[in-house]
Amino acid sequence: MLVATGIAGRALQLTGFGLCVALACWPLNLVDDRVESLLLRLPAYGRGGGNGWSATTLAMALAPIVVVPLLLWLQSHGWRRAAGSGIPDTMAAIEAPESAPDRLSGTVTIQRLTLWSVASVALFPLGREGPVVQVGAAVATALRQRWPRLLRDMEPSALIAVGAGAGLAAGFNSPMMALVFIVEELLGVLRAPLIWPALVVSVVAAVLSGMLGQPQFALGQLNLVMPELDQLLQALPIGCLAGLIGGLFARMLVHCTGWMLSRRTRQPLRWGLVLGVGISALLLVGGGAGGGDGEALLKAVLSSETTTLQTTLAHPLGALGLIVQRIIGPILPLAAGIPGGLIDPALTLGAMSGGLVADLLGHQLEVGIVFGMAAGLAGATQLPLMTIAFVIRLVGDQNIIYGLVMAAAVGAFTGRLLQNQPVYHALAALQRAPRR
Repeated sequence: MLVATGIAGRALQLTGFGLCVALACWPLNLVDDRVESLLLRLPAYGRGGGNGWSATTLAMALAPIVVVPLLLWLQSHGWRRAAGSGIPDTMAAIEAPESAPDRLSGTVTIQRLTLWSVASVALFPLGREGPVVQVGAAVATALRQRWPRLLRDMEPSALIAVGAGAGLAAGFNSPMMALVFIVEELLGVLRAPLIWPALVVSVVAAVLSGMLGQPQFALGQLNLVMPELDQLLQALPIGCLAGLIGGLFARMLVHCTGWMLSRRTRQPLRWGLVLGVGISALLLVGGGAGGGDGEALLKAVLSSETTTLQTTLAHPLGALGLIVQRIIGPILPLAAGIPGGLIDPALTLGAMSGGLVADLLGHQLEVGIVFGMAAGLAGATQLPLMTIAFVIRLVGDQNIIYGLVMAAAVGAFTGRLLQNQPVYHALAALQRAPRR
Protein backbone atom coordinates (compact mmCIF):
# COMPACT_ATOMS: atom_id res chain seq x y z
CA MET A 1 0.00 0.00 0.00
CA LEU A 2 2.81 2.40 0.93
CA VAL A 3 4.60 1.62 -2.32
CA ALA A 4 1.45 2.26 -4.38
CA THR A 5 0.82 5.51 -2.51
CA GLY A 6 4.41 6.62 -3.13
CA ILE A 7 4.18 5.87 -6.84
CA ALA A 8 0.85 7.70 -7.12
CA GLY A 9 2.24 10.70 -5.29
CA ARG A 10 5.29 10.84 -7.52
CA ALA A 11 3.18 10.51 -10.66
CA LEU A 12 0.97 13.36 -9.43
CA GLN A 13 4.02 15.57 -8.82
CA LEU A 14 5.42 14.81 -12.27
CA THR A 15 2.06 15.53 -13.89
CA GLY A 16 1.74 18.85 -12.09
CA PHE A 17 5.30 19.69 -13.09
CA GLY A 18 4.52 19.06 -16.76
CA LEU A 19 1.30 21.05 -16.63
CA CYS A 20 3.08 24.06 -15.12
CA VAL A 21 5.72 24.01 -17.85
CA ALA A 22 3.13 23.73 -20.64
CA LEU A 23 1.09 26.63 -19.25
CA ALA A 24 4.21 28.77 -18.94
CA CYS A 25 5.15 28.03 -22.59
CA TRP A 26 1.64 28.65 -23.94
CA PRO A 27 2.12 32.44 -24.47
CA LEU A 28 5.21 31.75 -26.58
CA ASN A 29 3.25 29.36 -28.79
CA LEU A 30 0.55 32.01 -29.21
CA VAL A 31 3.16 34.54 -30.33
CA ASP A 32 4.56 32.01 -32.80
CA ASP A 33 1.08 31.45 -34.28
CA ARG A 34 0.57 35.20 -34.60
CA VAL A 35 3.87 35.60 -36.43
CA GLU A 36 2.89 32.94 -38.95
CA SER A 37 -0.34 34.78 -39.74
CA LEU A 38 1.67 37.96 -40.34
CA LEU A 39 4.13 36.19 -42.64
CA LEU A 40 1.33 34.85 -44.82
CA ARG A 41 0.49 38.43 -45.80
CA LEU A 42 3.90 38.95 -47.44
CA PRO A 43 4.53 38.53 -51.20
CA ALA A 44 6.63 35.37 -50.94
CA TYR A 45 3.71 33.45 -49.45
CA GLY A 46 1.20 34.32 -52.13
CA ARG A 47 -0.27 32.01 -54.71
CA GLY A 48 0.44 32.50 -58.38
CA GLY A 49 1.65 36.05 -58.82
CA GLY A 50 1.98 36.67 -55.08
CA ASN A 51 0.33 39.12 -52.75
CA GLY A 52 2.35 42.17 -53.75
CA TRP A 53 3.66 44.81 -51.36
CA SER A 54 1.25 47.14 -49.58
CA ALA A 55 1.81 50.00 -47.14
CA THR A 56 1.14 47.63 -44.25
CA THR A 57 3.48 44.88 -45.40
CA LEU A 58 6.21 47.42 -46.23
CA ALA A 59 5.91 48.76 -42.68
CA MET A 60 6.22 45.19 -41.37
CA ALA A 61 9.39 44.65 -43.41
CA LEU A 62 10.91 47.93 -42.23
CA ALA A 63 10.07 47.39 -38.55
CA PRO A 64 13.47 45.80 -37.71
CA ILE A 65 15.19 49.13 -38.43
CA VAL A 66 13.46 50.52 -35.34
CA VAL A 67 13.15 47.37 -33.26
CA VAL A 68 16.76 46.11 -33.33
CA PRO A 69 18.26 49.35 -31.88
CA LEU A 70 15.58 49.35 -29.17
CA LEU A 71 16.28 45.75 -28.16
CA LEU A 72 20.06 46.22 -28.15
CA TRP A 73 19.69 49.38 -26.06
CA LEU A 74 17.61 47.47 -23.50
CA GLN A 75 20.16 44.63 -23.47
CA SER A 76 23.03 47.05 -22.87
CA HIS A 77 21.28 48.72 -19.94
CA GLY A 78 18.83 47.31 -17.41
CA TRP A 79 18.14 44.07 -19.30
CA ARG A 80 21.75 43.05 -19.80
CA ARG A 81 21.28 39.59 -18.24
CA ALA A 82 18.41 38.81 -20.63
CA ALA A 83 20.67 38.78 -23.69
CA GLY A 84 21.24 35.45 -25.41
CA SER A 85 19.03 32.48 -26.17
CA GLY A 86 18.59 31.12 -22.65
CA ILE A 87 20.17 27.73 -23.33
CA PRO A 88 23.68 28.79 -22.19
CA ASP A 89 22.21 30.02 -18.90
CA THR A 90 20.29 26.76 -18.52
CA MET A 91 23.42 24.71 -19.18
CA ALA A 92 25.35 26.78 -16.65
CA ALA A 93 22.59 26.26 -14.08
CA ILE A 94 22.73 22.50 -14.65
CA GLU A 95 26.49 22.55 -14.11
CA ALA A 96 26.16 24.74 -10.99
CA PRO A 97 22.61 24.37 -9.56
CA GLU A 98 23.33 26.89 -6.81
CA SER A 99 23.40 29.59 -9.50
CA ALA A 100 19.98 28.65 -10.90
CA PRO A 101 17.85 31.03 -8.76
CA ASP A 102 19.89 33.95 -10.13
CA ARG A 103 20.38 32.80 -13.74
CA LEU A 104 16.80 31.54 -14.14
CA SER A 105 15.00 34.10 -11.99
CA GLY A 106 11.51 35.23 -12.87
CA THR A 107 12.73 38.72 -13.75
CA VAL A 108 15.39 37.54 -16.19
CA THR A 109 13.02 35.00 -17.75
CA ILE A 110 10.25 37.55 -18.31
CA GLN A 111 12.71 40.04 -19.78
CA ARG A 112 14.12 37.42 -22.16
CA LEU A 113 10.64 36.33 -23.25
CA THR A 114 9.64 39.95 -23.85
CA LEU A 115 12.69 40.56 -26.03
CA TRP A 116 11.99 37.39 -28.02
CA SER A 117 8.30 38.21 -28.43
CA VAL A 118 8.96 41.72 -29.74
CA ALA A 119 11.64 40.41 -32.10
CA SER A 120 9.39 37.63 -33.38
CA VAL A 121 6.44 39.94 -34.07
CA ALA A 122 8.87 42.15 -35.98
CA LEU A 123 9.51 39.08 -38.20
CA PHE A 124 13.08 38.39 -37.10
CA PRO A 125 14.20 34.96 -38.39
CA LEU A 126 14.45 33.41 -34.92
CA GLY A 127 13.55 30.01 -33.53
CA ARG A 128 12.10 29.57 -30.08
CA GLU A 129 13.91 26.65 -28.45
CA GLY A 130 16.05 29.05 -26.40
CA PRO A 131 13.09 30.75 -24.70
CA VAL A 132 11.05 27.56 -24.13
CA VAL A 133 14.07 25.71 -22.70
CA GLN A 134 14.68 28.61 -20.31
CA VAL A 135 11.01 28.72 -19.32
CA GLY A 136 11.00 25.02 -18.48
CA ALA A 137 14.21 25.31 -16.47
CA ALA A 138 12.92 28.42 -14.69
CA VAL A 139 9.68 26.66 -13.75
CA ALA A 140 11.67 23.73 -12.34
CA THR A 141 13.83 26.12 -10.29
CA ALA A 142 10.83 28.07 -8.98
CA LEU A 143 8.92 24.92 -8.00
CA ARG A 144 11.91 23.51 -6.12
CA GLN A 145 12.35 26.83 -4.31
CA ARG A 146 8.68 26.97 -3.34
CA TRP A 147 8.37 23.29 -2.42
CA PRO A 148 11.84 21.95 -1.50
CA ARG A 149 10.48 18.41 -1.08
CA LEU A 150 9.07 18.31 -4.63
CA LEU A 151 10.59 15.25 -6.37
CA ARG A 152 13.17 15.28 -3.58
CA ASP A 153 14.95 12.17 -4.89
CA MET A 154 15.84 14.05 -8.08
CA GLU A 155 19.07 16.02 -8.00
CA PRO A 156 18.75 19.78 -8.67
CA SER A 157 20.70 19.51 -11.94
CA ALA A 158 18.48 16.67 -13.15
CA LEU A 159 15.33 18.56 -12.18
CA ILE A 160 16.46 21.61 -14.16
CA ALA A 161 17.34 19.44 -17.17
CA VAL A 162 13.95 17.71 -17.07
CA GLY A 163 12.20 21.08 -16.85
CA ALA A 164 14.22 22.39 -19.79
CA GLY A 165 13.33 19.32 -21.85
CA ALA A 166 9.67 19.68 -20.93
CA GLY A 167 9.81 23.25 -22.21
CA LEU A 168 11.07 21.93 -25.53
CA ALA A 169 8.26 19.34 -25.55
CA ALA A 170 5.67 22.04 -24.88
CA GLY A 171 7.07 24.36 -27.53
CA PHE A 172 7.31 21.75 -30.29
CA ASN A 173 4.79 19.11 -29.13
CA SER A 174 7.54 16.50 -29.32
CA PRO A 175 8.23 14.56 -26.09
CA MET A 176 10.75 12.16 -27.64
CA MET A 177 12.74 15.09 -28.99
CA ALA A 178 12.75 16.53 -25.46
CA LEU A 179 14.03 13.33 -23.88
CA VAL A 180 16.82 12.97 -26.42
CA PHE A 181 17.78 16.64 -25.97
CA ILE A 182 18.10 16.09 -22.22
CA VAL A 183 20.36 13.08 -22.72
CA GLU A 184 22.27 14.15 -25.81
CA GLU A 185 22.89 17.82 -25.00
CA LEU A 186 22.01 18.93 -21.48
CA LEU A 187 23.35 16.05 -19.38
CA GLY A 188 25.57 14.25 -21.88
CA VAL A 189 24.93 10.86 -20.25
CA LEU A 190 22.06 8.39 -20.20
CA ARG A 191 20.74 8.08 -16.67
CA ALA A 192 18.27 5.21 -16.67
CA PRO A 193 16.38 6.29 -13.49
CA LEU A 194 15.74 9.66 -15.14
CA ILE A 195 14.13 8.32 -18.32
CA TRP A 196 10.61 7.63 -17.11
CA PRO A 197 10.25 10.83 -15.01
CA ALA A 198 11.51 12.89 -17.96
CA LEU A 199 9.11 11.12 -20.31
CA VAL A 200 6.13 11.65 -18.02
CA VAL A 201 6.82 15.36 -17.60
CA SER A 202 7.52 15.85 -21.32
CA VAL A 203 4.46 13.89 -22.45
CA VAL A 204 2.17 15.82 -20.09
CA ALA A 205 3.64 19.12 -21.29
CA ALA A 206 3.27 18.10 -24.95
CA VAL A 207 -0.31 16.83 -24.51
CA LEU A 208 -1.48 20.04 -22.84
CA SER A 209 0.38 22.06 -25.46
CA GLY A 210 -1.47 20.12 -28.15
CA MET A 211 -4.81 20.75 -26.44
CA LEU A 212 -3.96 24.46 -26.40
CA GLY A 213 -3.37 24.53 -30.15
CA GLN A 214 0.15 23.31 -30.90
CA PRO A 215 -0.23 20.89 -33.87
CA GLN A 216 0.81 17.27 -33.52
CA PHE A 217 2.47 17.21 -36.95
CA ALA A 218 3.51 20.81 -37.59
CA LEU A 219 4.28 20.32 -41.30
CA GLY A 220 1.44 17.91 -42.04
CA GLN A 221 1.62 14.16 -42.59
CA LEU A 222 3.62 13.08 -45.60
CA ASN A 223 3.42 9.63 -47.09
CA LEU A 224 6.62 9.16 -49.04
CA VAL A 225 7.06 5.52 -50.04
CA MET A 226 10.59 4.71 -51.20
CA PRO A 227 12.71 1.54 -51.26
CA GLU A 228 15.32 1.52 -48.49
CA LEU A 229 18.27 1.51 -50.89
CA ASP A 230 16.91 4.51 -52.79
CA GLN A 231 16.51 6.37 -49.51
CA LEU A 232 20.14 5.77 -48.58
CA LEU A 233 21.45 6.72 -52.02
CA GLN A 234 19.48 9.98 -52.03
CA ALA A 235 20.26 10.81 -48.39
CA LEU A 236 24.02 10.58 -48.92
CA PRO A 237 24.55 13.60 -51.23
CA ILE A 238 21.85 15.58 -49.45
CA GLY A 239 23.45 14.84 -46.10
CA CYS A 240 26.84 15.98 -47.34
CA LEU A 241 25.71 19.34 -48.75
CA ALA A 242 23.04 20.21 -46.19
CA GLY A 243 25.29 19.09 -43.33
CA LEU A 244 28.13 21.27 -44.58
CA ILE A 245 25.80 24.25 -44.91
CA GLY A 246 24.41 23.59 -41.43
CA GLY A 247 27.97 23.45 -40.08
CA LEU A 248 28.81 26.67 -41.93
CA PHE A 249 25.77 28.33 -40.36
CA ALA A 250 26.88 27.25 -36.87
CA ARG A 251 30.48 28.35 -37.45
CA MET A 252 29.42 31.76 -38.75
CA LEU A 253 27.02 32.19 -35.84
CA VAL A 254 29.70 31.42 -33.24
CA HIS A 255 32.27 33.64 -34.96
CA CYS A 256 29.86 36.57 -35.40
CA THR A 257 28.59 36.25 -31.83
CA GLY A 258 32.13 36.51 -30.47
CA TRP A 259 32.86 39.48 -32.75
CA MET A 260 29.68 41.29 -31.65
CA LEU A 261 29.96 40.73 -27.89
CA SER A 262 31.59 44.00 -26.94
CA ARG A 263 30.39 46.05 -29.90
CA ARG A 264 26.69 45.48 -29.24
CA THR A 265 27.18 46.67 -25.64
CA ARG A 266 29.36 49.73 -26.36
CA GLN A 267 27.37 50.99 -29.35
CA PRO A 268 23.92 49.42 -29.21
CA LEU A 269 22.09 52.03 -31.27
CA ARG A 270 24.67 52.17 -34.06
CA TRP A 271 24.96 48.39 -34.42
CA GLY A 272 21.24 47.99 -33.91
CA LEU A 273 20.62 50.28 -36.87
CA VAL A 274 23.12 48.38 -39.04
CA LEU A 275 21.62 45.00 -38.17
CA GLY A 276 18.06 46.28 -38.48
CA VAL A 277 18.75 47.58 -41.99
CA GLY A 278 20.27 44.20 -42.87
CA ILE A 279 17.22 42.25 -41.67
CA SER A 280 14.82 44.61 -43.45
CA ALA A 281 16.85 44.41 -46.66
CA LEU A 282 16.61 40.61 -46.62
CA LEU A 283 12.85 40.80 -46.06
CA LEU A 284 12.40 43.22 -48.96
CA VAL A 285 14.66 41.37 -51.39
CA GLY A 286 13.11 37.98 -50.68
CA GLY A 287 9.51 39.15 -50.44
CA GLY A 288 9.48 38.06 -46.80
CA ALA A 289 10.92 34.57 -47.32
CA GLY A 290 13.81 35.43 -45.01
CA GLY A 291 11.55 36.32 -42.09
CA GLY A 292 10.12 34.25 -39.27
CA ASP A 293 11.46 31.02 -37.84
CA GLY A 294 10.98 29.16 -41.12
CA GLU A 295 7.98 27.02 -40.25
CA ALA A 296 5.65 28.98 -42.52
CA LEU A 297 8.19 28.69 -45.33
CA LEU A 298 8.43 24.91 -44.91
CA LYS A 299 4.64 24.57 -44.94
CA ALA A 300 4.52 26.57 -48.16
CA VAL A 301 7.12 24.46 -49.98
CA LEU A 302 5.51 21.21 -48.77
CA SER A 303 1.99 22.38 -49.64
CA SER A 304 -0.10 20.31 -52.04
CA GLU A 305 -0.99 23.57 -53.78
CA THR A 306 1.45 25.36 -56.07
CA THR A 307 2.99 28.28 -54.19
CA THR A 308 5.39 31.08 -55.09
CA LEU A 309 8.04 29.55 -52.83
CA GLN A 310 7.78 26.18 -54.57
CA THR A 311 8.42 27.89 -57.90
CA THR A 312 11.41 29.72 -56.43
CA LEU A 313 12.90 26.59 -54.88
CA ALA A 314 12.48 24.65 -58.14
CA HIS A 315 15.16 26.80 -59.81
CA PRO A 316 18.82 26.49 -58.69
CA LEU A 317 19.37 30.26 -58.51
CA GLY A 318 16.17 30.71 -56.55
CA ALA A 319 17.17 27.94 -54.15
CA LEU A 320 20.61 29.50 -53.70
CA GLY A 321 18.99 32.84 -52.94
CA LEU A 322 16.80 31.25 -50.26
CA ILE A 323 19.83 29.49 -48.75
CA VAL A 324 21.75 32.77 -48.52
CA GLN A 325 18.78 34.51 -46.91
CA ARG A 326 18.27 31.71 -44.39
CA ILE A 327 21.99 31.70 -43.46
CA ILE A 328 22.47 35.44 -43.02
CA GLY A 329 19.03 36.31 -41.66
CA PRO A 330 19.12 34.40 -38.34
CA ILE A 331 22.79 35.24 -37.69
CA LEU A 332 22.11 38.99 -37.60
CA PRO A 333 19.82 38.98 -34.52
CA LEU A 334 21.28 35.89 -32.82
CA ALA A 335 24.85 37.21 -32.96
CA ALA A 336 23.59 40.44 -31.41
CA GLY A 337 22.33 38.49 -28.41
CA ILE A 338 18.64 38.90 -29.19
CA PRO A 339 16.93 35.89 -27.55
CA GLY A 340 15.81 33.16 -29.89
CA GLY A 341 16.79 29.78 -31.20
CA LEU A 342 18.58 28.16 -34.10
CA ILE A 343 16.70 24.86 -34.46
CA ASP A 344 13.99 26.17 -36.79
CA PRO A 345 16.41 28.31 -38.85
CA ALA A 346 18.83 25.38 -39.26
CA LEU A 347 15.96 23.08 -40.15
CA THR A 348 14.76 25.52 -42.82
CA LEU A 349 18.26 26.10 -44.15
CA GLY A 350 18.72 22.35 -44.51
CA ALA A 351 15.39 22.01 -46.29
CA MET A 352 16.39 24.63 -48.88
CA SER A 353 19.74 22.87 -49.37
CA GLY A 354 18.08 19.47 -49.74
CA GLY A 355 15.61 20.90 -52.21
CA LEU A 356 18.48 22.24 -54.31
CA VAL A 357 20.20 18.83 -54.40
CA ALA A 358 16.92 17.09 -55.27
CA ASP A 359 16.35 19.49 -58.15
CA LEU A 360 19.89 19.08 -59.52
CA LEU A 361 19.73 15.27 -59.32
CA GLY A 362 16.15 14.98 -60.56
CA HIS A 363 14.81 13.55 -57.30
CA GLN A 364 11.46 14.15 -55.66
CA LEU A 365 11.42 17.64 -54.12
CA GLU A 366 9.62 16.59 -50.93
CA VAL A 367 12.21 13.89 -50.24
CA GLY A 368 15.04 16.37 -50.72
CA ILE A 369 13.38 18.82 -48.35
CA VAL A 370 12.78 16.27 -45.59
CA PHE A 371 16.25 14.70 -45.80
CA GLY A 372 17.73 18.20 -46.01
CA MET A 373 15.92 19.24 -42.82
CA ALA A 374 17.53 16.33 -40.98
CA ALA A 375 21.00 16.95 -42.39
CA GLY A 376 20.93 20.73 -41.91
CA LEU A 377 19.75 20.56 -38.31
CA ALA A 378 22.16 17.77 -37.39
CA GLY A 379 25.01 19.63 -39.12
CA ALA A 380 24.31 22.80 -37.17
CA THR A 381 23.67 21.24 -33.75
CA GLN A 382 25.59 17.93 -33.95
CA LEU A 383 22.58 16.31 -32.30
CA PRO A 384 21.57 13.61 -34.82
CA LEU A 385 19.30 11.62 -32.48
CA MET A 386 17.32 14.68 -31.45
CA THR A 387 17.09 15.66 -35.11
CA ILE A 388 15.64 12.30 -36.17
CA ALA A 389 13.02 12.38 -33.40
CA PHE A 390 12.05 15.95 -34.31
CA VAL A 391 11.79 15.54 -38.09
CA ILE A 392 9.66 12.41 -37.76
CA ARG A 393 7.37 14.37 -35.46
CA LEU A 394 7.18 17.26 -37.91
CA VAL A 395 6.14 15.23 -40.95
CA GLY A 396 4.52 12.20 -39.31
CA ASP A 397 6.13 9.76 -41.74
CA GLN A 398 8.21 6.79 -40.61
CA ASN A 399 8.41 5.29 -44.10
CA ILE A 400 11.59 7.26 -44.74
CA ILE A 401 13.35 6.49 -41.46
CA TYR A 402 16.33 4.89 -43.24
CA GLY A 403 17.02 8.01 -45.25
CA LEU A 404 16.46 10.26 -42.24
CA VAL A 405 18.98 8.35 -40.17
CA MET A 406 21.54 8.45 -42.98
CA ALA A 407 20.97 12.16 -43.66
CA ALA A 408 21.23 13.07 -39.97
CA ALA A 409 24.36 10.97 -39.43
CA VAL A 410 26.13 12.29 -42.52
CA GLY A 411 24.97 15.83 -41.75
CA ALA A 412 26.32 15.69 -38.20
CA PHE A 413 29.66 14.34 -39.45
CA THR A 414 30.12 16.90 -42.24
CA GLY A 415 28.91 19.76 -40.05
CA ARG A 416 31.56 18.89 -37.51
CA LEU A 417 34.23 19.40 -40.16
CA LEU A 418 33.42 23.11 -40.11
CA GLN A 419 32.32 23.59 -36.47
CA ASN A 420 34.17 21.11 -34.30
CA GLN A 421 32.55 22.22 -31.02
CA PRO A 422 28.77 21.73 -30.62
CA VAL A 423 27.16 25.09 -31.21
CA TYR A 424 25.32 25.41 -27.89
CA HIS A 425 28.53 24.65 -25.99
CA ALA A 426 30.48 27.13 -28.10
CA LEU A 427 27.90 29.85 -27.46
CA ALA A 428 27.87 29.03 -23.74
CA ALA A 429 31.66 29.36 -23.64
CA LEU A 430 31.42 32.79 -25.29
CA GLN A 431 28.82 33.90 -22.78
CA ARG A 432 31.11 32.93 -19.90
CA ALA A 433 34.16 34.57 -21.50
CA PRO A 434 35.26 37.95 -20.08
CA ARG A 435 34.00 40.93 -22.05
CA ARG A 436 36.67 43.17 -23.55
